[in-house]
Amino acid sequence: MNRKLRSREVLEGYHRAPHRALLRAVGLSESDFEKPIIGVVSSYDEIVPGHVHLRRIVEAVKEGVREAGGVPLEFNTIAVCDGVAMGHVGMKYSLVSREVIADSVEIVAEAHRLDGIVLVGNCDKVVPGMLMAAARLNIPAIYVNGGPMLPGSYRDRRIDIKDVFEAVGSFAKGKIGEDELREIERKACPGPGSCAGLYTANTMNILAEALGMSLPYSSTIPAVSGRRLAAARDAGRMIVKLVEMDLKPRDIMRKEAFLNAIAVDLALGGSTNTVLHLLAIAHEADVDLKLDDFDMLQEKVPYICPISPGGPYYVVDLDEAGGVPSLMKELSKIGVIHGDVMTVAGKPVREIVAEAEYPRRRDVVRPVEDPILKSGALVILRGNLAPEGAVVKTSGTRVRKFRGPVKVYDSEEQAVEAVLRGEIEPGTVLVIRYEGPRGGPGMREMLQITAAIVGQGLGESVALVTDGRFSGATRGLMVGHVCPEAYVGGPIALLKDGDIVEIDVDKRTINVELSDRELEERRRTWTPPRRELRGVLKKYAEKAAPASRGAYME
Repeated sequence: MNRKLRSREVLEGYHRAPHRALLRAVGLSESDFEKPIIGVVSSYDEIVPGHVHLRRIVEAVKEGVREAGGVPLEFNTIAVCDGVAMGHVGMKYSLVSREVIADSVEIVAEAHRLDGIVLVGNCDKVVPGMLMAAARLNIPAIYVNGGPMLPGSYRDRRIDIKDVFEAVGSFAKGKIGEDELREIERKACPGPGSCAGLYTANTMNILAEALGMSLPYSSTIPAVSGRRLAAARDAGRMIVKLVEMDLKPRDIMRKEAFLNAIAVDLALGGSTNTVLHLLAIAHEADVDLKLDDFDMLQEKVPYICPISPGGPYYVVDLDEAGGVPSLMKELSKIGVIHGDVMTVAGKPVREIVAEAEYPRRRDVVRPVEDPILKSGALVILRGNLAPEGAVVKTSGTRVRKFRGPVKVYDSEEQAVEAVLRGEIEPGTVLVIRYEGPRGGPGMREMLQITAAIVGQGLGESVALVTDGRFSGATRGLMVGHVCPEAYVGGPIALLKDGDIVEIDVDKRTINVELSDRELEERRRTWTPPRRELRGVLKKYAEKAAPASRGAYME
């Protein structure tokens, strides 16, 4: 090792004898004190299906670290299963967990002066939380994901968790019976891994690779595949090389790397949550990323990969098609991939793309010349209802324009009850407010209600607008991240039942048909709802940045 390691601050010199004594107690030997100390942090737990298998992956990483001459030291961080937290007060804690994860990784890595770090996670907030920590720490780091779940099988068709949520709406409508609901419930999630479709977890795992922070081809390997363990071992070996090279996350996560990730995201029609997470990671990396960057690329990048909920395929199919490098090779035809960006593979994107095959399955990854949509499937909307922006995913709907009267609810619970009681008429713009980062607080995902709408057959005849956010499993014309949010007095707080809202995806606009004067008059009599908060929700409500900037804690 040609350069001085951070860990020497803890291990070197007579005055560090107490530090060495403590590390001898955990099993380190004299020879270990001369090697790079690599932290291996995982979100293993027995609650989250995406994480129950991570111990084997961590062991494979540690084997690779030892083979390369490093000393692996394992520690853990928290994880929340958004599916289990969905539809009740638990979801208020999900986005907050991203900040806690980033903080916890930073604390351990800095307190123990680790030389490098391998981040082993899989699900929604763990991925961005770990990448935020990597950018903040700026020590050599690699992200390793646990892999996607395989889809389930039900009556000769493949299903996943989305189908269970939608079946709830169908059951409430009387379209299916309890036995069928139970059968779908039993068969949707056949084993470990991040939920099988292109939801937030798998989208973020893929974008970690597109950013250059995961090894090539690794993000789409199924959780149950032996290749998953081999990739983890490779990552363990590679982190020691990155420490030798002194290649750090901010050397990799430059502005061009984020543009690569956005291009991949748009081509896939990924989760709307990626907008929040990429903005937050960029903030930690000191990269000036804005909603305008998504908007600019949306016009250039076609939607070419119809993975559930936007199509019939799953992440395992993308893996069979050639994974992320093959998708990026396809996108390089239209000049939206920046090849000079370095990656944790120790080589630039250009070399990885050059070595990749074009996609092997053209049903899964369409040619850019023959797209599903000519423009990307994530669209930023603006207008007098969302002057600072809102986000809509178009891959799960055919509707491009919608105009109708609003029905306003001040919480997700109120709206869910109304939908399940059958009170929402076709043609309605359903508005859910006070669910933003500060207003929720915590900016809850709302898969329960969006799935209920689709399950009741209203997916193409009802629009939903909220300052909260959606699961990656959401489909239909669902507009989220409306900013400014209601709790800080955004225009969404001023809406009344019967107001007319128009959403135009092609024009990228969202407007309420009220004059500026009328909105101002309503604002004079508006006051935010009273509430009592404590603990982490209070801290987050006081410090959360707007959704348009990533909803990180300032």
